[in-house]
Amino acid sequence: MPARSTRPLFPPLNAVAPTLARWRPAQRRIVWGALSLSLVAGAALLSAAGVRAAGEAPALAGPQVPVVVVGAQAVDAGLLLDGHLQAVRQSVLSAQASGRIATLSVKAGDPVKAGQVLAVIDDRATQAGVAQALAGFAQADANLANAKAAYERSRDLRAQGFLAQAALDTAQAQYKAAQAAAAAARAGQTQASVAQGFTRLTAPYDGWVLQTHAEAGALAMPGTPVLTVYAPQPIRAVVHVPASQQALALQSQRIEVQLPGSGQWVLPAAKTSLPAADPVSQTVEWRLDLSAADGANQAPGRQVRVRFVGGQGQPGSQRLLVPESALLRRGELTGVYVVATRGEGQPAGFALRAVRTGASHGDGVEVLAGLKAGDRVALDPVRAGLSGAQPAARPE
Repeated sequence: MPARSTRPLFPPLNAVAPTLARWRPAQRRIVWGALSLSLVAGAALLSAAGVRAAGEAPALAGPQVPVVVVGAQAVDAGLLLDGHLQAVRQSVLSAQASGRIATLSVKAGDPVKAGQVLAVIDDRATQAGVAQALAGFAQADANLANAKAAYERSRDLRAQGFLAQAALDTAQAQYKAAQAAAAAARAGQTQASVAQGFTRLTAPYDGWVLQTHAEAGALAMPGTPVLTVYAPQPIRAVVHVPASQQALALQSQRIEVQLPGSGQWVLPAAKTSLPAADPVSQTVEWRLDLSAADGANQAPGRQVRVRFVGGQGQPGSQRLLVPESALLRRGELTGVYVVATRGEGQPAGFALRAVRTGASHGDGVEVLAGLKAGDRVALDPVRAGLSGAQPAARPE
């Protein structure tokens, strides 16, 4: 509150009396009337201010929010591992012909349609091969027509007795040779067309470009990766289980996957464990297919957490749990409202505290960091965030 001034609101009458004595009676009456009105108005203002100061009501009390005391509970810890999301359909498109990359019409993150041309390799040599094959086929087709006509004439003459059998056999052999040459020319034309198709990389299905491995102008050889595409659905979680824990993972009662972003734990639609372990990392790869609903709006490469319930469970292990309703999630951040105390242990409202959560156990969520046993947290974080919110008298 600002300090009050000691200066009087109005000057004393003895200070203005000499001046008033020199004025006319009419002027003095006007001045005295104005001073009287000012005094009355000032007194009224002071009185109103005093009434307001005396009648100010105390601030309204905030909502009473139920709280719960955090404590350790016996849970089945399970086997908790980190994994990542992977597209089920993901393809590396490589060059099948030699030449420089003439055009690369897409970049990472672009959507593609099945059959869309994504890159073209310089195909001038293959175009020349196609033209040569077409010319060879035309020549073989003409020779076939000529040999067929000669054979038919020889057959007619032989029937009339004007041609020897040896001449007919020669004409027949030439006709069969022309047929074989035409078939070879047709196959050569097909081969040239296929080779020309190798200079174009097309999308095998609808999806997205994940990565490009080369740029336009680069020299491509057969087998050179050019780009990688993937289909957004279906998608799966991939986790590598230590070989020493593989037996426990196989004996687990259920498997849960924590989706990135929402933090929700879901059950996979299907699961596959590869039969062999990696000789370097000594891990076994597990592939957990997500349902269409759970995999929607998820991108390959994002980190997930996988929990094998019952595989490594140690009944009776103590974990710090809070109710799911007490968690306040804002994007990637998770927090709870903790009862703050002031002097002599009196509650002073709520304070928002960030926490790191783990697996879900029924209605409770494991807290890995941010809380300790005995902390009191609000069961309704929305109401706890209101101004003046206070913890309820009796914890839940």
